[in-house]
Amino acid sequence: MFSDYRSMIITHPISSRTSPSQPFSTSLSSWARISIPKKQQQQQTSSSTSTSSSSSSSPKRQQQHPTIRALVLDKDNTLCAPKTIEFPTPYLRKLESLRTSPTSPFNLSRNPNGILIVSNTAGSRPDSAVYEAEARQLEEKLASLRIPVFRVPRGARRKPFCGAEVLAWFRERGVVEHADEIAVVGDRIGTDTLLAAEMGAWSVWCKDGVKHGIGADAGRENMDYRGFLAKMEVVMEKYLREKRGLKARVPKGWEEA
Repeated sequence: MFSDYRSMIITHPISSRTSPSQPFSTSLSSWARISIPKKQQQQQTSSSTSTSSSSSSSPKRQQQHPTIRALVLDKDNTLCAPKTIEFPTPYLRKLESLRTSPTSPFNLSRNPNGILIVSNTAGSRPDSAVYEAEARQLEEKLASLRIPVFRVPRGARRKPFCGAEVLAWFRERGVVEHADEIAVVGDRIGTDTLLAAEMGAWSVWCKDGVKHGIGADAGRENMDYRGFLAKMEVVMEKYLREKRGLKARVPKGWEEA
């Protein structure tokens, strides 16, 4: 288990010099082992914990780690191999753990609306029968875990420009008050991590994408489904961080003094 949330946070991509933290990258099979630190568990059960609703980002409130109450999960090359709805077995087991573990902040009984799939394919176009069918098929596969697929409202744009709509989805269901209570998990800086930046959330960059095979490749753990743009993002991120000295920024209110 990770000892604290700093292990999972990449924050937003190469955009400012305000934070000394380095981007963190992982795969679904790793990040899903996150557990709430004991200190944070105590905070959640304490009636003295208070929040402010004056803005989309809450103040740091003198706590060491952010309180993550909601997960936004990408589909293609994060949960599933690209252009499929097939979950590698280890990834599905991690989702099951997130929903059933008594220590998980996304436990189905305590936080039924805490996980949302936000894709640029499934559910992303109101007028697309294909994308709607894909969203329904995903929800059927995950029916026992009750993990829904976000439907981009008519007139709204897809990732990375639907942050306000995603935040509203969680707020309407009483999951979060502030965007910095959300972690966005995905393989693309240009969509997933920028979505987090737009909405003021944290992000986890799965830079290698799905590594476990499906179908004829089931059992393999060295797959590389990344396309050209995804690979270029890895090169560009490293260049900007190592050669230009740029840093990942954190949500408003979490900047280091």
